[in-house]
Amino acid sequence: MAATSESGPYSDTPWNLSRVVLTRCNMDIPKSLSLSAVAERWPIAGRFNISRGAKTEAVVVVATLSDGIHRGRGECVPYGRYGETVDGVIAAIEALRPMIAHGLDRKGLQTAVPPGAARNAVDCAFWDLEAKRTGKRVHELVGLAAPKPLTTALTISLDEPAGMARAAEKVASRPLLKVKLGAEGDPARIAAVRAAAPQAVLIVDANEGWTESNLAENVAACAKAGVKLIEQPLPATGDRPLANLTRSVALCADESAHDRASLPGLIGKYDAVNIKLDKAGGLTEALAMAAEAGRLGLTVMAGCMVATSLSMAPAVLLAQKAAYVDLDGPLLLAGDRRDGLRYDESCVFPPQVELWG
Repeated sequence: MAATSESGPYSDTPWNLSRVVLTRCNMDIPKSLSLSAVAERWPIAGRFNISRGAKTEAVVVVATLSDGIHRGRGECVPYGRYGETVDGVIAAIEALRPMIAHGLDRKGLQTAVPPGAARNAVDCAFWDLEAKRTGKRVHELVGLAAPKPLTTALTISLDEPAGMARAAEKVASRPLLKVKLGAEGDPARIAAVRAAAPQAVLIVDANEGWTESNLAENVAACAKAGVKLIEQPLPATGDRPLANLTRSVALCADESAHDRASLPGLIGKYDAVNIKLDKAGGLTEALAMAAEAGRLGLTVMAGCMVATSLSMAPAVLLAQKAAYVDLDGPLLLAGDRRDGLRYDESCVFPPQVELWG
């Protein structure tokens, strides 16, 4: 599963030049640039259950940068697992107003704000604004080929085995399913999903819900079901036992991975890394992180939080060379934004300029 530094999915020249990601397109930003942030609530279709609990709505924060003529937007999801709150993220964004008004640009943002949701929203707003001002798409500004449609995973929410089987049966024709586990009785859950969707490629996300005592049993059950990848089986603070685990299924870091600084600590424990813009702090760092992951021999998954198409749009660029794509956030909502991403079953198309970039 792991890629080598020479042939990994992010080994092409534009992705390895991290300096390009950090410095390209840092055109002078006028001092009149204004910044605003607002929270929005988007109902989820039903309930979204993982090992840490359930929710019925996605709460996002949208940052908007304006030069008085053009407007750029970025969306983030404050995540309590990382100590974030909606009010805290909005406050962090609003604290940037005077710095941005006095010339803080996207490059400076990378050191002015730590990785996380707040920086993600502002970083993506900078990219969107720059695209609007120049009349170029973000992939052109970065130096990438035009993005193509991708196959995304579709998530099966955590439930009792029978409930998960019913959910899987409804989407059994989808090529890639992501199965939420992380509770007592997971072997029965994954067996039930496999029986209901015998042809689908399965990946599993335990969301830190397993323990050292049930790790081997759960991994063996996943191997028996033909699972290709397991995300974050153990808590990030207790994942050392993974280094001694005999691998029958590749392991992917999620909560254990944030930005580039976290990557060296994954070696020996994980085969892959789930890169999310909300963790990395924006598209700028996510692209650089993907390049470094490839250099270290880690397979890349492009992931997301439950959010609207405005959150997914920048991640579509990151996902172009990812081995696994998990950008189904809008599909879990009761409704999406106007001009949202086009989904055709499991195929997600690049964003139109009206949405982002």
